[in-house]
Amino acid sequence: MSLSNDGRSIPELFADTAEQLGKLVQNEVQLARAEVSQKLTQAGTGAAFIGAGAILIIPVLVMLLTAMALWFNQLGFSSVASYLLAAFAGGVISVALAMIGMSYLKLGNLIPKVTVQQVGRDVAAVKELVK
Repeated sequence: MSLSNDGRSIPELFADTAEQLGKLVQNEVQLARAEVSQKLTQAGTGAAFIGAGAILIIPVLVMLLTAMALWFNQLGFSSVASYLLAAFAGGVISVALAMIGMSYLKLGNLIPKVTVQQVGRDVAAVKELVK
């Protein structure tokens, strides 16, 4: 937008400013929609990882924990202690997978940062126009 002395009246200038502000708000809404969509996709990805980890780890853990319990039994532990130790190891693995999935769902990762920054810049620009 160039500042030329074209003799427009104050009402025309206000009308132009209102039109520009309307376009700005429309652009900000489009940016917000795009960024929120991206963040929802990220949240869906995190949930999918949690679900996939929970489903796929079950048969693997059953086999591994059974083998681990048998190994502990061969090392001289009682059957009960062997299975408890193997179950504890499986619990640690499950918690680790869940924590990885939860990192995708942290609120800080889902905030539309670009939109917030752009709105701040636009507010500053509008304040300058109003001065």
